[in-house]
Amino acid sequence: MSRMDKRWIGLLPLIAAACSQAPAYRPPTAPLPAQFSDADKVWGEAAPAAPQVDKTWWRALGDPALDAMEDRLEKDNPSLAAILAKHRLAMAALRQSKAATMPDVESGGALTRDRQSDNRPLRSASQPAYYEADTVGAGVSYELDLWGRVRDSVKAARANAQASADDVAAVRLALQADLASTWAAMRGADLEIAILSDAVAAYRRADDVTHHRYDGGIANGIDVGRADAQLADAQAQLAQVRVQRAVLAHAVATLAGIPAGEAKIDALDHPLSVIAAPAVLPAALLQRRPDIAAAERRMYAANRAIGVARAARFPQISLGGNGGFQSMAVSSLISAPNAFWALGPQFSLPIFDGGRIKARIEAAHADWDAAAANYRGSVLTAMREVEDGLTSMDQLQQEGAAQNRAADAAGKAAKLSYELYIKGANTLLDVVTAETAELAARRRAAQVATQRVQTSITLVRALGGAA
Repeated sequence: MSRMDKRWIGLLPLIAAACSQAPAYRPPTAPLPAQFSDADKVWGEAAPAAPQVDKTWWRALGDPALDAMEDRLEKDNPSLAAILAKHRLAMAALRQSKAATMPDVESGGALTRDRQSDNRPLRSASQPAYYEADTVGAGVSYELDLWGRVRDSVKAARANAQASADDVAAVRLALQADLASTWAAMRGADLEIAILSDAVAAYRRADDVTHHRYDGGIANGIDVGRADAQLADAQAQLAQVRVQRAVLAHAVATLAGIPAGEAKIDALDHPLSVIAAPAVLPAALLQRRPDIAAAERRMYAANRAIGVARAARFPQISLGGNGGFQSMAVSSLISAPNAFWALGPQFSLPIFDGGRIKARIEAAHADWDAAAANYRGSVLTAMREVEDGLTSMDQLQQEGAAQNRAADAAGKAAKLSYELYIKGANTLLDVVTAETAELAARRRAAQVATQRVQTSITLVRALGGAA
C-alpha cells in the first residue's frame, strides 16, 4: 500500500465523524385553541385528522359556467404562470445544490504553436525559436463534507423548493377564490337586475294606470309626477346595476386570462349555492393552509442556513487529481512517456477575514428569527380569518332569514296598498312608499344572499380549501 493510500485512509475517521453545524430544528409552537369559537354554530363535530382538500371546491356553488372559467384560469392566468416559473427556478436551485454532493470532472486540451523571443532571459542558443505545446487531460475534485456545509445547503434548497410549491398552491387558491368571489358578485348583480327589471315592468304598468286615471279626472298631477319619478328612479337603478355587472364580468375575464371584451357570460336565473364549510380543528389548519406550510419550510431553510454559515469556520477539504498527456508533437501525444498526473487532498482554512464569517452567522440567526416570526404571524392570521369567516357566516345566515321575511312582508304591504289605491281608499304616495320599501327589501335580501356565498368562499380560502 502506497503512502498516499495510507494518508487517504487516515481521513476516513474524519469523514465518518462529519456532522451538521445547524442547531436542532425546533419550530416555535403557536398558541392554538382547542376548537374554533363559532364552530358549533356552523359545523358538526370535527375529526382529529385534517380531511382531504378538494381542489375543485368551487363546483359546490352549482354554476357550470364558473367551472369552465376556473379551468381557464388554471391554464391562462398570468399571475399563476409567474409563480409557477418561480417554482421552476427554486427546483433548478435545488438541483444545483445537489450537484455539489457529486465529484466535479472536467477535461480540456490545447494544441498551440509558440515562438520564443530571441532576447528571452536565460534562453540558451540550443533552444528552438519555434515549438509546439500540445496537451490533453482531465481533472476530478470532490469536497469532503466534514462539517455538513454541502448537506445543509441541499436541505435548505430543498426546503425552499417545497416552500415554493406551497406558494404555488397558495396563489392558486387565492386566484380561484378571487374568481369565485367576483363571479358570485356578478351573479348577485344578475339577481338585482332581475328584481329591478320586474320592478320597472310593474312601475310602468302602474304609471300607465295613473295616466289613465289622470285623463279620467280621478288622479291629479301630483300622482302622475310621483308615478313618473318612481319609474325613472327604478330605471336609473337598473342601469347602474347593469354597469356594475359588466365591470364584474370584465374582472372575471381578466382573472381567467381572457380579454375583457371577449367574455360573453349569460345571466343566471337562480342564486348560487352556499358552500358548506368542512369540519377542521385548529391544529389541522396548520396542515391545510399552504401559506403556513410555506412559512414553516422557509423557517427550516433558515435553520439549515445557520449550519452553512457556521461550517465556514472549519477547514474545507477536497480530494482531487488530474492527469493527461503533454508533448511537442501531436503524432506522439498519446503515449506513456508523455503522461502526467497529480493526486492528493487539498484544504483551506480561514485565519483572518475581518469578521466576515461571524457577520454571516449573525445574519443567518437574524434570518431564522424573521422566519420564525413570520410563521407565528401566519398562524395567527389564519386563526383570525377562520374565526371571522365563522362569525360572518352565522350572522349572515340570521340576517338573510330576517331580510327574506322583511321582503315578503314588504311585498304584501305593497300589494295591499296598490289594491286600496285602485279602490280609492289609499293615496299614490302610500303606494309609492310601500313599493319603494319592497324594492329596497328585495334588493337587500339579494345582496345578503350574495354576501353569504362570498363569505363561504372566503372561509374556504381561509381553511386552505374545502373537504
